[in-house]
Parts: sequence; C-alpha cells; structure tokens
Amino acid sequence: MPSVRASVLDGVLAGMMVSIGGTVLLSCDNRYLGAVLFCIALLAICYFGFNLYTGKVGYLYLDHSRANLSVTFSGLLGNLCGTLLMGLLIGAALPQLPEPAAAACEKRLLQLPLQTLLRGFFCGILMYVAVWIYREKQSLTGIFFCIPVFVLSGFEHSIADMFYFALAGMYNGKSIIFLLLVLLGNSLGGMFIPFVQSMRGEARA
Repeated sequence: MPSVRASVLDGVLAGMMVSIGGTVLLSCDNRYLGAVLFCIALLAICYFGFNLYTGKVGYLYLDHSRANLSVTFSGLLGNLCGTLLMGLLIGAALPQLPEPAAAACEKRLLQLPLQTLLRGFFCGILMYVAVWIYREKQSLTGIFFCIPVFVLSGFEHSIADMFYFALAGMYNGKSIIFLLLVLLGNSLGGMFIPFVQSMRGEARA
C-alpha cells in the first residue's frame, strides 16, 4: 500500500485530471462532444494509477481494511485539494468559464436532496463499472461508455462538482451540503454492485 503522503499526492493529480475533464465540458458548445472528451480524466487516472475516490470507494465493500480506508480517504482529501487548486488556476487562465460554472452550480442547488443523492448514486454505479472493466478486462470500453452516460444523464460526480463550485467561487453551507450528499450517493452507488454480488453468492451457498 502507498503511504498517506503518496495517496494524497495521487489524489491531487486525480482531482486535477477530473478538473481538466470538467473544463473541456464547460468549454464545448456541443454537450455530446464534451461528454466524450471528459473521458480524458478517467483515462489518465487509470493509466497513471492516480487516486480517485469515486474509482476506489466501491472496493471498500470488498476490502475495508485500515490500509484501504486510509488510501481511499486520503485520496479524497487530495481530490478536494486538486479541484480547489484547479478552480483557481482555470479561473485565471480562462476567465470566461466561472460564469457558466456558477450557472451550472446554481441549477444544481435547486435540486431536492433526494434527487442529488440519487444522481450521485447512479454516477457511483457507473464509475464502479468503468473502473471494474478497466481492471478486470483490461478494456477502455467502460470508460468510453460510462463517462458520457453519467454526464449526459445529469448524474452527479462529487469530484467534478468540487471543481465546478471551486471555479464558480461558490463556498457556502448549501454547496457543502450538496457535495456531501453527492459524496454519499457516489459511495453507496459504488458499493451497490459488490453488495448485490455478495448477497447473490451467499444465496447460492
């Protein structure tokens, strides 16, 4: 297992890559093209082995050892730091983007809590599927399908949302509650397939 420091730094890099994906999505007039180009984030994360919370949290159901918990949640801390940093840098580099980011964030805050939780849940399922296919089948198919599906469906990805709120400069109680709900939804969604598979295995036994 990597050290906490290494896990945090890999988390920062993962947060930066997700932020780049979010940047291209905000920059594209064609949302379908933007959804496909967002795949650059998970492609880089998987190839380099960066530490993305939404890609690892589903595996906590299978391995909730102290070491795996440490890697996963130190990665989340790194993801947060990476998105906060990129929010500042992208805002300075592309001053036209904070406005559309703010509009998207304001729209998100109009969602009911249950809607936010469920949108995070479905995104969590798709993230687990994408990473599982890459790990187990050595295939990029899951990435190129699951990422556009969650983007175009309007599902919520907690790390991408951290970037959008950072870029928009929207730091308040509502945004924090929103992000916590998405995180919870992503976590439950990521663990859903492993949980059902374990129940199926116990039923067969």
